[in-house]
Amino acid sequence: MPPDAAFADDLRARCRELGFSRVGFTSALGAPGIVEYDAFLERGHHADMDWMARGRPPRADPRQMLPGATSAVVLGVDYGWPRAPDPGGLTGKVARYAWGRDYHNLISKRLRKLCAALRAEGVGATWGVDSRPFIERAWAVDAGLGYAGRNCCTIQPGSGSWFFLAVVLIDRELPPDRPLGRGLERHCGACTRCFSACPTGAFVGDGQLDARRCLSWMTIEHRGPIPMAHREALGRWVFGCDDCQEVCPHNHRPPTPLEEDLRPRPGHDWLDLERILTEDDAAIDARFEGSPLRRPGAVGLKRNAAVVLGNLGDPAARPCLMRALAHPSALVQEHARWALDRLG
Repeated sequence: MPPDAAFADDLRARCRELGFSRVGFTSALGAPGIVEYDAFLERGHHADMDWMARGRPPRADPRQMLPGATSAVVLGVDYGWPRAPDPGGLTGKVARYAWGRDYHNLISKRLRKLCAALRAEGVGATWGVDSRPFIERAWAVDAGLGYAGRNCCTIQPGSGSWFFLAVVLIDRELPPDRPLGRGLERHCGACTRCFSACPTGAFVGDGQLDARRCLSWMTIEHRGPIPMAHREALGRWVFGCDDCQEVCPHNHRPPTPLEEDLRPRPGHDWLDLERILTEDDAAIDARFEGSPLRRPGAVGLKRNAAVVLGNLGDPAARPCLMRALAHPSALVQEHARWALDRLG
């Protein structure tokens, strides 16, 4: 059956009404990005994120998630709110995506609503945002939402890479959008600012990231100690890292209209490290309810905060680090001792 242009136009308009700032269509008959994904797994660049290997089968055959799927609707939500001025003192930087409401919850609700409406009209549909087995960035490139940047981000020339991605598979033909093509050659050129900015040298080639050296993995996904060789490289980053995006020339232009639900919550862009180390674990979990900052748990945040305080080198951090030595977690204790040694 040929693509239904009227249905496609209506679907695109519905996605916009639901708050998706970027919409693209592509075929669901392939498995975009799977060759690169397999190489990533084979090299062990996924670190201890074993779920990436377990989720490989549906990534290689997306129709396992929706038999009969023929098209993919690839969606984006902009989150690039400007960073507040550095407050100084005992504070740590948070990656931009985590300043507001948890995007999983926000975007999932919109996708459920969209898919429910499509199913009510007899259209088969299933969705995913980050936690489902889609290679979203590869789908986004196929759907014309951007090109695959040297720093592994999907970049839209003129509006940058500060946007979340989601995918909806449907069993209806849609006219595909045209990919940008000639990504690195045309849009990155000889620029390697992202490589130079990475504090741990996590990029091992164009579009190749070794998560074992990435500060985002270390401070969010990793549950063990921060590798000794990379603790100083954390600098002020207490949650995630945006260095490779902040230096990208494509992100130096005015942002597109931004999602209000992702507006920075007070104190979420610069974390009070003294409060993190001295606050009860349960209180931290409660305070960050509905925020990505809850992902590493209270122990992970305290671990990260101790390292950043060690890097700051401010003697004012000594009392809260001393208190952290009595924390029940040996992980927190060890990082607090490291920080105290840094303070001399």
